[in-house]
Amino acid sequence: MAVDLTPRQPTKAYGGEGGAYFEWNPAELPMLGVASIGAAKLSLAAGGMSLPSYSDSAKVAYVLQGKGTCGIVLPEATKEKVVSVKEGDALALPFGVLTWWHNTPESATELVVLFLGDTSKGHKPGQFTNFQLTGSSGIFTGFSTEFVGRAWDLKEDDAAKLVSTQPASGIVKLTAGQKLPEPIPEDRKDMALNCLEAKLDVDIPNGGRVVVLNTANLPLVKEVGLGADLVRIDAHSMCSPGFSCDSAYQVTYIVRGSGRVQVVGPDGKRVLETRIEGGSLFIVPRFHVVSKIADASGMEWFSIITTPNPIFSHLAGKTSVWKAISPEVLEAAFNTTPDMEKLFRSKRLDSEIFFAPN
Repeated sequence: MAVDLTPRQPTKAYGGEGGAYFEWNPAELPMLGVASIGAAKLSLAAGGMSLPSYSDSAKVAYVLQGKGTCGIVLPEATKEKVVSVKEGDALALPFGVLTWWHNTPESATELVVLFLGDTSKGHKPGQFTNFQLTGSSGIFTGFSTEFVGRAWDLKEDDAAKLVSTQPASGIVKLTAGQKLPEPIPEDRKDMALNCLEAKLDVDIPNGGRVVVLNTANLPLVKEVGLGADLVRIDAHSMCSPGFSCDSAYQVTYIVRGSGRVQVVGPDGKRVLETRIEGGSLFIVPRFHVVSKIADASGMEWFSIITTPNPIFSHLAGKTSVWKAISPEVLEAAFNTTPDMEKLFRSKRLDSEIFFAPN
C-alpha cells in the first residue's frame, strides 16, 4: 500500500502564556509511524520556560530561532549542565536525559526549537511521549502523598503542597524577578554545535553548503543513533538526485525558503512531487531517490538520518555512480551510442551534489 509522503505542518499540542508545544502526528503524516520517527517543535515567548521533563525517545534538537538557555541532566550525572543556545545550535539528547528550556524575559523574539528523534523504543511509534516532572500533569501528581512524602522525606502536608503549587502543564511564564541559572561556557563543550558557524563539509559556490553532524563533531550523536545535517542551497540551485545507501530514512524540515521536491521509488514510480516551504516536514523512505530545486529565495533545511554516520550515493555530478561505471556498461544500460555516452560522461565534471542554474 502506498504511503502518503505529502509534507505537513505541525499542530499545537498544548501551551499557554509562556509558549506552546507543537507536534507532527502520524495520523496526518503516516511515514512517521512507518519510520518510527518523532517530530515536534517548542516555541517559548519572552520569559517562557519549558518545565523539566524527559522523553521516551532519543532526539536531536535544533534551534530554529532566538536564543536562550537549556538545562541538561545526563543519566547518573550529579550536576546539571546549563547551556546557552542560539539559532543554528544542534544538540544530541540521548535516552534518559532531563531537559528544561528558557527564553529570557528581555528577549525580542521567541525561542523556537525543533526536535527530531527515533521512537522505535517509545510508547507510540511516530510520536514522542514526554514525562513532566512537575505541573498539573507531572509524574508526582500520580503518586499518593504517602509515597511522595516518604521519597522526599517530607511531611505529607508539605509533600501535597509542593506537588500541587504548579498549576500549569509543560510550559509556564516566569513571574517578574524569578531567576534561573546563568549558562556556563564550559558546559557547551561536546553538548552543542552551531551549524551556522561550524566548518563547512561541502561548499559549492552559487550552489549550496552543508554542515554534517556526526560522532566527530558532536560525540553524543553516537548515543542518539542519528546523523543530521544543515543544508543551504542558493536561488534556483538543484540538490543532486541521491539516496541513503545504508537503509536509513531521511527526515527533512524546511527551515526557510521554498522550492520543489521529487521522490522516486521502486519501478521508477514518482511517489512525491510537490512544492515545499518553510515550516513543513517530510520523510524520504529507505533507498528512495530524492532531489530538490530551490525557488528564487533559496532554501534551507535541517535533516536527520536514522544512522549516526550516514552514507549517500549520488546519481548526478562528478562524484556520482555514473562516473565510476565503465563506458561499455553505461552504453549497454542506456542502450545508447558511444557518442551519446561520451556526451553524457562529459557533463558535470566539476559539479558535485549542488548544481547552480545555468
